[in-house]
Amino acid sequence: MLRIGTSGWQYRDWRPDRGADDTGYLYPAGLPQRAWLDHYAARFGTVEINNAFYRLPERDTFTTWREQTPDGFLFAVKMSRYLTHIRRLREPAEPVARFLSRAEALGDKLGPVLLQLPPTMKADLAALDDTLRLFPAEVRVVVEPRHASWFTPACEELLRRHGAALCWADRCGRPVTPLWETAGFGYLRLHEGAAKPWPRYGRAALRSWLDRIAAPEMFVFFNNDPGGAAVIDAGVMAAEAARRDIDMIPVPRIRPRPESR
Repeated sequence: MLRIGTSGWQYRDWRPDRGADDTGYLYPAGLPQRAWLDHYAARFGTVEINNAFYRLPERDTFTTWREQTPDGFLFAVKMSRYLTHIRRLREPAEPVARFLSRAEALGDKLGPVLLQLPPTMKADLAALDDTLRLFPAEVRVVVEPRHASWFTPACEELLRRHGAALCWADRCGRPVTPLWETAGFGYLRLHEGAAKPWPRYGRAALRSWLDRIAAPEMFVFFNNDPGGAAVIDAGVMAAEAARRDIDMIPVPRIRPRPESR
């Protein structure tokens, strides 16, 4: 199952200015911000909650998101930076417990939990091992290391032992991580394409990523939100996946704005 979504949904430039037509936008003109999640979740099957990294929402907020979205919708949630960037995985018990006590309010709509590590953080396998041990078996965990010292056989084996996925990441149409398969699911973040207008992805790059996907369940999140690039590229990738008869949750095909052609 291929699940394609975006990293967040609250972007004002995904809604046209008053008087403009809706070409190239996800949200119609005049749609109030409080209705954006409902509109998004009716068209996509998953979203990555990126703002939880900066400020962990209260449990009631997660409950509201669960109630606002249809059956089968999944939220991937980015772990608070308090654990990954301030504590740098040291003494992880309290931050993980606090995170889970809130995010578990999503119930069966809780998808993978993403641990994005600082780019300056060198490999500390003991700290990562201690952290991963704290997650219940039913919670899927994804780790996004960004320092080259992590990309070793020992780290690969550690992730595999815990059933945690290595986050595949892309910039400018190229992988910036190894393509390890360490869990029964996969997770890909597309940060910035090399096509025009920036930060769009070209069809060749998206096809290349589809060629690499082999996991039985794959989450793909476009993090190139400026100018609506994320929602446009999500539709292009989904259309290519449909041509290949890949089992997937459909997403909308949004035509680029005239000035983007």
